[in-house]
Amino acid sequence: MSTLSPSAQKIQDLLDSLGYGYQVIEHAESTRTAQEAADQAGCQLGQIVKSLIFRGKTSNKPILVLTSGPNRVDEKKISEYAGEAIGKADADFVRAVTGFAIGGVPPLGHVEPMETYLDEDFLQFQTIWAAAGTPKAIFELKTEDLQKMTNGKVVTVK
Repeated sequence: MSTLSPSAQKIQDLLDSLGYGYQVIEHAESTRTAQEAADQAGCQLGQIVKSLIFRGKTSNKPILVLTSGPNRVDEKKISEYAGEAIGKADADFVRAVTGFAIGGVPPLGHVEPMETYLDEDFLQFQTIWAAAGTPKAIFELKTEDLQKMTNGKVVTVK
């Protein structure tokens, strides 16, 4: 078994400590985009969890939207759920609030707790794949566990 990079190992350790038997897989090729991740995982694009960080324009709070691979987030809907206008977060903000770089942001294990919204489209799949701390690391999980891990609200995001 090969050694995981420090960021991927952090997610593996967190999954283990939470009692999930999921295995982080670090690939030689990129899993940075949803399509690359689907290709590496051998799954449908819809089974890929994109972890998108937005920023509340008034509160400056981080907001995590976990959306299905092919979907584009409707920022107006997320603004309604969050109770304030939102904007996409820049790379520095994402790293500051999550501890991870864009392209490898996992759905859990962030530096700051954040309001989280889950794409209802995941409910059509038994298992999904999420980033695990680096642009080359992913892990497969049961769809129902994503909600448990993140305490996210299942909503329409597109």
